[in-house]
Amino acid sequence: MKGRIAFVTGATSGIGAACVRRFVAEGAKVVATGRRRERLADLSRELGEACHVVALDVRERGPVERVFAELPADFAAVDVLVNAAGGALGLGKADEARVEDWEEMIATNVRGLALLTRAAIPGMIARRRGHIVNLGSVAGSYSYPGGNVYGATKAFVERFSANLRSDLLGHPIRVTNIEPGMVETEFSLVRFGGDRAKADAVYAGMKPLTAEDIADLVHFAVTRPPHVNVNRLEVMPVDQAFGPFAVHREHTGGRGRAT
Repeated sequence: MKGRIAFVTGATSGIGAACVRRFVAEGAKVVATGRRRERLADLSRELGEACHVVALDVRERGPVERVFAELPADFAAVDVLVNAAGGALGLGKADEARVEDWEEMIATNVRGLALLTRAAIPGMIARRRGHIVNLGSVAGSYSYPGGNVYGATKAFVERFSANLRSDLLGHPIRVTNIEPGMVETEFSLVRFGGDRAKADAVYAGMKPLTAEDIADLVHFAVTRPPHVNVNRLEVMPVDQAFGPFAVHREHTGGRGRAT
């Protein structure tokens, strides 16, 4: 990673913060962005001159476009973009979910990721190098009750990543979609509105992945030889696997069970 410049969103916690630390430890310079200014300040003090922090709301087009235009010269030639900003809100079924939660997830997981990617691409094309790493989720492939809009946003990330590969063919720019299963970060705490008991219950009795596990996979993808593109990487903890299809059954009088 020496000599490389990475731009990481969602850097104030979880996978984003782990990626920032891993990249700096490997010799890269990193632009770390997020909405929580105090955490960005802590990250800057911890990592020093190799980390340039910028408070950024990825949902807003103007600030996203300006941040690339106004980067200091030492951090301007971004050749790795890690779209780690995002999250889930609520676990209610579609008829129970808060529309505001849906809007927030779409704004961050879809709009924000797309805006950051679009802002980074021209510079990568001009410099003839670049790697876009999107943080998807197994929820984009496997449905579960309450996953409605969150899962749909991650399905968008998978398709968007694949379409980018098609659009950027002929340019030496790589695109990777990393799709984790259960990772113990602030993800569930945010999903349940700060309810620590509910968040802890998600990981009770099993060993989930860690943010550092995912940062390791991001590092693996971006350090392959330049001609190698890791298209899609799905990862789960050993304690997580697949279940049967859900089937609703009810008694229908003398006709037995409907399936």
